[in-house]
Amino acid sequence: MQQETVPNVNNAIIETAHLRSRTYGLDPCSDVDLGPIDRCSLSNIIEQNRLLHTHAVPAMETLYQQIVNTHNMVILTDAKGVILHSLGDEDFLEKANRVALQAGATWSEQCKGTNAIGTAIAEAKPALVHADQHFLQANHFLTCSAAPITDHAGNVIGVLDVSGDQRSFHKHTMALVRMSALMVENQLFAAAFEDVITLHFHARAEFIGTLMEGIASFTPGGRFIAANRAGLFQLGLSFAALQSHTFSSLFGLPVSALFDHYRTAAPGLLDLCLHSGVRVFGRAQLRLANNHFQHPIISAREESHPAQTNPAHTARRLSGLRYLRTGDQQLEAVIDKVTRVLGKDIPIMIMGETGTGKELLAQAIHNDSPRAQGPFVPVNCASIPETLIESELFGYEDGAFTGARKKGAVGKILQANGGTLFLDEIGDMPFPLQARLLRVLQERMVTPLGSDKSIPVNVEVICATNHNLRDRMAKGLFREDLYYRLNGLVVKLPPLRERTDLETVVNKILTTDSGGKRYTVAPDLMQLFLRHKWPGNFRQLTNLLRTGVVMAGDEDEIGLQHMPDDFLDDMREAQVEFPVAAAAAPAAASVAATAATMPCTGARLEDMEQALIVRTLEAHGGNVSATARALGVSRNTIYRKLPHLK
Repeated sequence: MQQETVPNVNNAIIETAHLRSRTYGLDPCSDVDLGPIDRCSLSNIIEQNRLLHTHAVPAMETLYQQIVNTHNMVILTDAKGVILHSLGDEDFLEKANRVALQAGATWSEQCKGTNAIGTAIAEAKPALVHADQHFLQANHFLTCSAAPITDHAGNVIGVLDVSGDQRSFHKHTMALVRMSALMVENQLFAAAFEDVITLHFHARAEFIGTLMEGIASFTPGGRFIAANRAGLFQLGLSFAALQSHTFSSLFGLPVSALFDHYRTAAPGLLDLCLHSGVRVFGRAQLRLANNHFQHPIISAREESHPAQTNPAHTARRLSGLRYLRTGDQQLEAVIDKVTRVLGKDIPIMIMGETGTGKELLAQAIHNDSPRAQGPFVPVNCASIPETLIESELFGYEDGAFTGARKKGAVGKILQANGGTLFLDEIGDMPFPLQARLLRVLQERMVTPLGSDKSIPVNVEVICATNHNLRDRMAKGLFREDLYYRLNGLVVKLPPLRERTDLETVVNKILTTDSGGKRYTVAPDLMQLFLRHKWPGNFRQLTNLLRTGVVMAGDEDEIGLQHMPDDFLDDMREAQVEFPVAAAAAPAAASVAATAATMPCTGARLEDMEQALIVRTLEAHGGNVSATARALGVSRNTIYRKLPHLK
């Protein structure tokens, strides 16, 4: 990196910041508030700023890649200047720790005097503080560039900062920080509202989809809600003034025209005219519940008194990307990546083992995309016979082949027109068919079997596979040109055994699939879940929990006794130690004492199991159910081990 020793700094801001520092009673020669807060307090603050943290960390990683090995670090703080997360070069981090430039430390002006983080918060604007412009002499070795991150209402909610050795200053650092902060703001803006119309606009069409685009959100009836910084600038009105406006008054187009536009097969950019007479181009995201899509014009009375419960809205909310956020960092990274490409016409390929939720992720991507009101059409390329998959995908005309349906059939690609086509197990698509699919993706035209007429089609394509497609390409089983056409963004879903959010996932599945009744999982069973390898991933877990719900019946807690034998046997074969349920502690203690007195030398495991069951059965007066609960097994297991009881 080219170095510069004299950065362009606003001296008036520095002088004002120094004046504030003195009023706080700080001494330039002192070491003030060096210690960070404890881990527990920091965890609580991160949780309070979870949305900020989630969207900022990927931007920090990208920013750090641009300044790596330059004696710098990237820092994220909350609105009070508490450092939530940081990335940096190891050699510089050692120096930074000496002045508490680390997670948990507070860098407000009240604590550290004039510094880029604290001054950016105080001024609510970007701040560059170089060398001896820091109020505390201990920080004079630093050069820091910080930009505030604001919410949709313009409130500062955090700061993104690059701090480094003052000799490593570069004139472009502040620009990188400001762009990264703007990226985070735009992502937070997109995540702030549900059931809205969001318009991306700019006077130059090529700037749509970039950091320069304006973004504004409206209710389904067209009333203005909020706009990002670039949106406010282009509209030329304050946030307060915009509150009285509608989509129609700002852009000269009735909101109903948006729905007509996006029902067409190949909707292009909108041609709009601002209230000021300036022509802009736009692309709208219609993230609305189905009833709003069918009835886009909502009366003022309905706008001011929305229904308390909307089942369609609830279903829509529970099937979006936000619903998939359950705390696992690997999955969070996947969601953050796909969120960035929503509506950007970039194909997505989802890798992962069978049962890891590839279709669930694809459905969530569709539901959060501008195509949410269009169809989502899944096709499992591995489950359709090779002789039928071509007609399934492309459709056919009457009489196209023997056995063809009279009047023909519309293929899956045309069914997905205006929406999303999900090609599951794309690696199993027959090789000859791959060329036809590639042609459709390039030309955006479909020719049904038996027809000489091509039909325009507008689809977003999401693919999924559990194969290594590079290996299949090397073996001549997958076309290289199709691979590079489909892998715009490749993400990999972690298997269930590697995820850290199992308990949250279990509770979500139970909430969704239990028919309104609230179930919990017994602590001892949850311990087994945490130790299980889950070869079937979510399919296995979901089926297991559904079985547990049925077996539990009127009971509120699902325990070991409600689990099928094959699951319990798998755990024993894996030599997993069965925890003892608290409710069965007295009986379990008796069983343990019994087991301790049994001779083990030369005994077969099966004989020991039978002996233990017999003694436990005797201790419970022959009650099979009580014996099963005490041993943490099902009644069927007791009968299988002791067939004479049947």
